[in-house]
Amino acid sequence: MPKPRLLDLVRGVLRRKHYSIRTEQSYIEWIKRFILFHGKRHPKEMGKAEVTAFLTHLAVRRNVAASTQNQALSAILFLYREVLELELEWVDGFERSKRPARLPVVLTLAEAHSVLAQLEGTKWLMASLLYGAGLRLMECLRLRVKDVDFGYGQILVRDGKGAKDRVTMLPAVLVEPLKAHLDKVRALHQRDLEAGYGAVYLPHALERKYPRAPREWGWQYIFPSRKLSTDPHSGAIRRHHLDEDVLQRAVKEATRLADVRKPVSCHAFRHSFATHLLEAGYDIRTVQELLGHSDVSTTMIYTHVMNKGGRGVRSPLDRVEQPLTEYRVA
Repeated sequence: MPKPRLLDLVRGVLRRKHYSIRTEQSYIEWIKRFILFHGKRHPKEMGKAEVTAFLTHLAVRRNVAASTQNQALSAILFLYREVLELELEWVDGFERSKRPARLPVVLTLAEAHSVLAQLEGTKWLMASLLYGAGLRLMECLRLRVKDVDFGYGQILVRDGKGAKDRVTMLPAVLVEPLKAHLDKVRALHQRDLEAGYGAVYLPHALERKYPRAPREWGWQYIFPSRKLSTDPHSGAIRRHHLDEDVLQRAVKEATRLADVRKPVSCHAFRHSFATHLLEAGYDIRTVQELLGHSDVSTTMIYTHVMNKGGRGVRSPLDRVEQPLTEYRVA
């Protein structure tokens, strides 16, 4: 029996540890680039000097962001620790690049509604959930029918960032549009079943435990793709959820049409959700729970647009007795 190739071993360990398909693709690519950078030498023949040289190349020659350099380091450390199982002293000696402290892009209430007004149909519904429920883009796309509780007016976010579940609100204004959307999705699912398809991907071997579940209505994606596709793991033909690029492009175009000059992304809706809740007087612990943050210090960043810091202090220029607007500018 031929010895498995290194990248196949990496892929196998990633899947055994239930890493996402995106992390798998990213780690494989970084490990491949690391090996090619050093002339296809086997990682067992390399050490701290070679890893440092590669990371320096990324920072100096490629001018990558700190987050990108940290991702490359994570992939390489995973290779040595989890795949090669090498107990090397230098593995724990690397320091992560310091990411710059950047403030999030937050829309005003008027700007958020203005951008949403430029969207229609499914794209409007998805963007409204990002803003109205504080969802991340992939959390929205991975929603299943069973995750929405119309009775309690809430959404259960499963396996979010950090592999955590949480509950957030279902905006009342979206109840009827979402029900109408689900009627269309159910009709699409029925057509798939009649054509011999209709099965959806289930995580963590649930398909073997519940063989009928992949075709059940409750497990279907709320925002399915328009096309059937081949599962990269199993080779099965399924209808996956929409690609994230669909909404990302739509939001950028909507921002342009709304004449909003801020660099708005899908994640800006989540930032705006948190900020507007805090502005409305909700306590920070409640907002932390809705966002799924492990540490309240992460949520605290949104206080920068409230009556704290710059906006809570009156400028000395505004305290002149004669209004500045009456002065003539030469």
